[in-house]
Amino acid sequence: MKIVIPTAGLGTRLRPHTWSKPKPLVSVAGQPVLGHVLDNLSAIPEVDEYIFIVGYLGDQIEAYLQETHPDLPVRYVVQEEMLGQSHAIWLAKDGLTGPMCMIFVDTLMEADLSVLQEDPGEAIAWVKAVDDPRRFGVVVPDAQGYVQKIIEKPDDISNNLAIVGFYYFNEAETLIDAIESQMEAGTRLGTEFYLADAINVMLEQGLKMRVGTVDVWVDCGKPDAIIETNRHLLDH
Repeated sequence: MKIVIPTAGLGTRLRPHTWSKPKPLVSVAGQPVLGHVLDNLSAIPEVDEYIFIVGYLGDQIEAYLQETHPDLPVRYVVQEEMLGQSHAIWLAKDGLTGPMCMIFVDTLMEADLSVLQEDPGEAIAWVKAVDDPRRFGVVVPDAQGYVQKIIEKPDDISNNLAIVGFYYFNEAETLIDAIESQMEAGTRLGTEFYLADAINVMLEQGLKMRVGTVDVWVDCGKPDAIIETNRHLLDH
């Protein structure tokens, strides 16, 4: 199993904190957000490699990992242009084969990950129902609980199963092929290639992606969310 963690964003919504440190190192409940993410991922068995996509102030992330997780099998890939989630994963394509997970570093969650030790199938997208999904990506499931399509930042709230930013794919190569098709077609939102569009390519080609659920999902992407997340973690 390989785990891809994009961390290259500028973190503009968390200014002024992110003028001097990258978003993953903003502290919440006594340790950096990245520390909480790695704690959550420790439940995943047999991780061969953690691939960090670094950019803005990425040297601080490397220094943090060397100090706190010196035995972690880590590879760093630099994303110099902020061209989106799919582009970040595509940059890590060399050696990215077989089962993989991908998680966004500003998302903290609590979920039963034992499915990854049993029969995870072809792919899983973890979700949580939210009141207003319009700033997230959402899944549209069928009656059997498989994803039909993903909508990035929907205009309405009819589908409220928001993707928490955590995915599993049993064949990373297939995801890379879909990303390359997405980029060749120029399918983007604004200036960025979103992962949802690459996954939709895979779904159209017959990918069986299951919907997984999380018990808790807290956000670390905005100042008010940081405060709420800090409160939740201290309470629990």
